[in-house]
Amino acid sequence: MSGSTKSPASAATDRILSLTNHFKESLNPADDLHKAKMTDYKFQGWLALDKEAVKGKMVWQEYEPKTWTEDDIDIKVTHCGICGSDLHTLRSGWGETLYPCCVGHEVVGTAVKVGKNVKHINLGDRCGVGAQSSSCLKPDCEECASGMENHCTKMVGTYNGKYPDGSKSYGGYADYCRAPAHFVVKIPDGLSSAEAAPMLCGGVTTWSPLVHNGAGPNKRVGIVGIGGLGHFGLLWAKGLGCKEVVAISRTSSKKADAEKMGATKFIATDEDEDWAKKNARSLDLIVSTVSSPKMPIAKYLSLLKTKGEFIQVGAPEDVIPPLNMFAFIGKGVKLGGSAIGTPREISEMLEFAAKNNIHPFIQERPLSEANQAVVDMEEGKARYRYVLVNEKHAKETKN
Repeated sequence: MSGSTKSPASAATDRILSLTNHFKESLNPADDLHKAKMTDYKFQGWLALDKEAVKGKMVWQEYEPKTWTEDDIDIKVTHCGICGSDLHTLRSGWGETLYPCCVGHEVVGTAVKVGKNVKHINLGDRCGVGAQSSSCLKPDCEECASGMENHCTKMVGTYNGKYPDGSKSYGGYADYCRAPAHFVVKIPDGLSSAEAAPMLCGGVTTWSPLVHNGAGPNKRVGIVGIGGLGHFGLLWAKGLGCKEVVAISRTSSKKADAEKMGATKFIATDEDEDWAKKNARSLDLIVSTVSSPKMPIAKYLSLLKTKGEFIQVGAPEDVIPPLNMFAFIGKGVKLGGSAIGTPREISEMLEFAAKNNIHPFIQERPLSEANQAVVDMEEGKARYRYVLVNEKHAKETKN
């Protein structure tokens, strides 16, 4: 055999080196390194396998995220708020859930993979995604073209949804979350990750109707229900400088907290039979965060001034009480609804909170204890929003 002839092993090594060099040379120098390599992390989280999950029976498992595109971002999750929507979905309260399902749509973390087409988020940025992760975004879509992506008929939820290619959406009770970048927002420096997380759904759900309906110095505003959503309503109404901020709840057990949140008046409907008469025609705008079939909606409407507005954001699993049309006709009041918010609204809300030093009332819980946190949330123990902390990731960041 000639001395210049290489062994099979040596030839194979040269071939591998040649292919490696060819791969390197084919890369665009402007491309980030992370866009050229495979992910070195697993998608795993707390999965609901059936309706029993709401009883604290989620299981930690791996799952297949949505198919990657260059319009996507992978978020290394540090924090995720627990939303009432999570409980509805875990028990199939709003229709049959697409089990297995990983809930959580108040997701904050670090961008660890960013698609080539993404311009507003960079590798390493602190970012988050709320309740919506996709819409059609087509120029001929009336909603998307006018900045109302949250009302697009093709909207996809951050969990329990299906993308156009058929892959499922999975939420933030997990180590990583993959989402289309259009719905991922940057978290401003003035907010901690734990505080920003519940704003991404709970916060914007009340922010949007308040802003859209003119809440401000000349408005007297009522917030029905002082839970996770309602507490945000009070914080925003105060921050927006409303002339009067009225907290409306069944009992006065949360009065002291409501006043700390910004309420200038408190109405306990179960403790005063004449509450509706005493406060008739006193409010310009009411945002209702409750959804009980027993809600006294006719009495709520009586609190409105002529041409007042009642906006419902609480989403029921069943029906609400019958409506008497004369409750609207007599004073010309309007009944409306509002669904989450757009990425633009979320960004504006976060900037507003950071600038005005607005801090939600939260309780941090370890992600490892997500099952117990869900049970506690179901039992109404949260004051006023639970935030799951992925401790192994959170300790790597300073926010």
